[in-house]
Amino acid sequence: MASLADFEKHRPQLWAVAYRLTGSVADAEDALQEAWLRWQLLPEEEAANPAAYLTTVVSRICLDQLGSARSRRETYVGPWLPEPVLGAVPGPEDRVTLDESIGLALLTVLEKLTPAERTAFILHDVFSVPFTEIAEIVGRTPASVRQLASRARKRVRAESPRCSVDRAAHRRTVDAFLAAVMNGDFESLLSVLDPDVVWRSDGGGNVSAARRPICGSENVARFAQGIVRRFDPLSMRVVVRDVNGAPGIVSVDLAHGRVLVIAFAVHEGRITEVYAVANPEKLRHVDPAGL
Repeated sequence: MASLADFEKHRPQLWAVAYRLTGSVADAEDALQEAWLRWQLLPEEEAANPAAYLTTVVSRICLDQLGSARSRRETYVGPWLPEPVLGAVPGPEDRVTLDESIGLALLTVLEKLTPAERTAFILHDVFSVPFTEIAEIVGRTPASVRQLASRARKRVRAESPRCSVDRAAHRRTVDAFLAAVMNGDFESLLSVLDPDVVWRSDGGGNVSAARRPICGSENVARFAQGIVRRFDPLSMRVVVRDVNGAPGIVSVDLAHGRVLVIAFAVHEGRITEVYAVANPEKLRHVDPAGL
């Protein structure tokens, strides 16, 4: 039987692959659980290359998940956003700059790709998996997989928002946004928002949230201030925390246990995109008491 030690050794990398492929913490955990069950049944003599075998198994499971998820998301109430992750996120390597491969901006764009395109792009461009191995996962030829990755890459480049990769600059912008919102300083808030900023809210029909993207700095500024006014300041706690590898905001209603996680795309000191996840089903892994 394949060893638990080998599986645990590769778990962080496997989770990193699964989360980027699915955009879901729950689905990533399910994929790893299923991979572990298959790994246990694998004869020891067939477990010579745990990393390659497990990456293939996890990727195939996620590919199946993506196919079924597409139909579910067609009936989703309002914009669908990936499940945010707080704190450190496993990745293919240690990075000095913000890891754009885990950001909600990229994960949101990836939703527009086919499951095969997304798999080819993530495995090759982020994790450097050879096209020959990806071909076995998606059931295509290596040449076809190369084309899938190329199409995905072009779409990602065309549709990803402008983003800074400087962590300090990103943090300063988020701090300025938070201070302006909390102080009710409308002019300062406008100054930190790009004129064409877009705010997307994901409530999933479970909590109150905008069901269409909000566009333009003035509209976004008014909407952000409206959110603050709905909270009781005595039971509201707002903190800056890493959200998918970049500084973001977590707001907790201590009286009711409600959580709001906000991620940002920042370019040249201004916010270009806002991703606000309020759907409690997507925030089950966030512990309000630990913030």
